[in-house]
Amino acid sequence: MTRVPPSEGPVNVGRLMSAPPVTVTPDVSLAEATRRMAEAAVGSLLVVEDGALRGIVTDRDLALRGLGEGLPLGSRVDAVMSPRVVTLDAGDELHAAYRAFRRTGVRRLPVLDGGRPVGVLTLDDLLLDVFLRLADLLGPVAWSVLREPPGPP
Repeated sequence: MTRVPPSEGPVNVGRLMSAPPVTVTPDVSLAEATRRMAEAAVGSLLVVEDGALRGIVTDRDLALRGLGEGLPLGSRVDAVMSPRVVTLDAGDELHAAYRAFRRTGVRRLPVLDGGRPVGVLTLDDLLLDVFLRLADLLGPVAWSVLREPPGPP
C-alpha cells in the first residue's frame, strides 16, 4: 500500500496575493493614477488614507467613469473610485476568496491584515494556482501515458 503524504494544509489568501499593494490617496489626479498603474503594470489601485482603505479604482473606472464621462485628467481619483469594497483577510482560506469572487463578480479583492491593506488577490492569481495544482496532479498521469518513468533521467 502506498501512503499519500499529508497535504501542506490550507492555503491562505496571503500566500497568493500580490504584495505590497499599489496605493494612492483620494486626492490623486486621474492622470497620476493612470501613470502609477502603467508603471506598476497593475489594473487597480487601492485608495488609502491614513492607512485605511477608502476604495479601489480600476483601469475600467478610469476609462469609463473618468474619460468616458468627460472628466478632466486633473480630477480626483475619488470621483471615479468604488468606495464600497469587498475585502479579504490575509489569513482567510482560499475557499473564502472563491466565494467572494463568485458572489461579487469582481476581478480584484483587496487583502487586509488588522484592517490595513497588505495586498490584492486577483482572479488571475486563483487561476494560476488552479493551473499549478492541475499540473501537479496530471504530471504522473502524463508520465504513465508516455510510458516513461517519472523523475530525472
